[in-house]
Amino acid sequence: MSYHSFSSPLGDLTVFETDGKLVALEWGRVPGGDGSAGVLQMAERQLDDYFEGRRKSFDLPLDPDGSVFQKKVWAVLQHIPYGSVMSYGQIALHIDSAPRAVGGACGRNPLPVIIPCHRVVAAAGSLGGYSGLDGLDTKKFLLTLEGWPNH
Repeated sequence: MSYHSFSSPLGDLTVFETDGKLVALEWGRVPGGDGSAGVLQMAERQLDDYFEGRRKSFDLPLDPDGSVFQKKVWAVLQHIPYGSVMSYGQIALHIDSAPRAVGGACGRNPLPVIIPCHRVVAAAGSLGGYSGLDGLDTKKFLLTLEGWPNH
């Protein structure tokens, strides 16, 4: 596994790859990464473009580690359009599950931002939770960046 750390508007981020596919994005800098893998450089460029408002979706090879159920939830998340949201309940109906289970899968998403779990909100439109970085402040930042008006 190789990794690469870089700066973003949310602070330092580190992306990890195995066999040419991204497996994780973590908040913070990890010392010593070589960052030579092409997919790591591609991830940095695409994330930079996203934060600068020039990219609305990611085109990266992904291989997040998770259960079959988690991967099913993460697949749905990748289809929520930029600037839009879905509720935990809507996703649960879509995959014949329960909202709490969807929330658990969102909280275990190893590729936040790239797999946009920040686009999932509670049924009444409140933000719900967010397990990344500064929690709801980070979720608000990402939704504001995308122009979602209802928060």
